[in-house]
Amino acid sequence: MGQLNVGLSAMVLLSLSAAGCSQNGISPGEVSGNVARAALAAADETPHGEVIVAQGDNGLLVNITAKGLPPGPHGVHIHETGKCEAPDFKSAGGHWNPSDKQHGFDNPQGAHAGDFFNLDIGADGSGALEATISGASLSDGENPLLDADGAAFVVHAGPDDLKTDPSGESGGRLACGVFVGGR
Repeated sequence: MGQLNVGLSAMVLLSLSAAGCSQNGISPGEVSGNVARAALAAADETPHGEVIVAQGDNGLLVNITAKGLPPGPHGVHIHETGKCEAPDFKSAGGHWNPSDKQHGFDNPQGAHAGDFFNLDIGADGSGALEATISGASLSDGENPLLDADGAAFVVHAGPDDLKTDPSGESGGRLACGVFVGGR
């Protein structure tokens, strides 16, 4: 469970996120129905994009849009606690890992449900990533993302090596966003 599948249809995610925005009128950090949002921000509260998570038929659909970040690859992960306290966002805890695996897709004992491939940020400071987390759910089922203390999304300073436990040697935490929720 929690296996990541990249290459999700952009049209599916765009329609889910558009439905979440226009029909539900939700704002970043709120959960409405089958869609959760987290506004990404630096410790000084500079905005750096948004993460949308929607319940799909076989897991969670994730859409990450980032802006104003240093160019290059950055490790990105869902973290287990819905807190983003400055200056270092360590309040977000470790990676979301309901199946008790090790970190990374190149680790034979991995990956965490909250692991993703690197987010590539272009020269203009922007980037995007789409993925699915198979076998996970937003707030119900065996592997809910949003438990009593919520969850957070973190953008790290460096690239994730996709194998080193517990965090892929991806460096400090540049930006963080909270998904608000509960059972």
